[in-house]
Amino acid sequence: MRRIINSVVDLDRLSSSLPGLAAWYRDRRAYMELPGAERLDWRASDPQVHDLTPRSPFDPHYFFQDVWAAQRVAELAPQRHVDVGSRVDLVGFLTAITEVTFVDIRLLEAEVEGLSSVEGSVLEMPFADRSLESVSCLHVAEHIGLGRYGDPLDPNGTVKAMKELQRVVAPGGQLLFAGPVGRRQVVFNAHRIQPPSSVIGIFDELELIEFSGTDDSGHFSRHRSPDEFEDAGYALGLFLLRRPLATA
Repeated sequence: MRRIINSVVDLDRLSSSLPGLAAWYRDRRAYMELPGAERLDWRASDPQVHDLTPRSPFDPHYFFQDVWAAQRVAELAPQRHVDVGSRVDLVGFLTAITEVTFVDIRLLEAEVEGLSSVEGSVLEMPFADRSLESVSCLHVAEHIGLGRYGDPLDPNGTVKAMKELQRVVAPGGQLLFAGPVGRRQVVFNAHRIQPPSSVIGIFDELELIEFSGTDDSGHFSRHRSPDEFEDAGYALGLFLLRRPLATA
């Protein structure tokens, strides 16, 4: 019930705002008493009440995910990298490494050297079978089929998205895949959580090269055993997968 209420009114953020608002009012009065301080107009006030923290805040899923993915792309140094629906900040930063094509149902209207944007769906990507050297899809597939972004409702949406990602990976190519892992659950309409073993099983044509992740405590480490995350509540699984080279 609290989650439902928070979707309309963020109770936690509202509660944490009160001390910050008191500090803002105190500092405003003190500032006006300083020699040379300009007159402050109440109409121009814009209280910033969440920035006074002892440490730089970050999201333990998205921060570690993006760093991990950028490092793996840099290691491979592909001629082109294709990202499907991940955070646009990461997509932009990857252009420092290689040419990037960004695929999303919402066209990214940003002109950046080395970046091209293609309107498309993770359920039907505009690429031939086994044609892409390097692909990423990070914290995306778990949403598919829940209608969160206007996509059709489909209990098999996440599996269909994963199969489509697998389809386009070239022999010797890599797929960087990330999403919530742990005990199987549908948190409607936010995301699905699935065990790492299920993710590996769905990507049945690809070989798992690395599993890394962030556990429920927010601790990130590389080269974990997928079994460690099978019973997690809401952990992050990072999967580096590769299609084996064709054999004669």
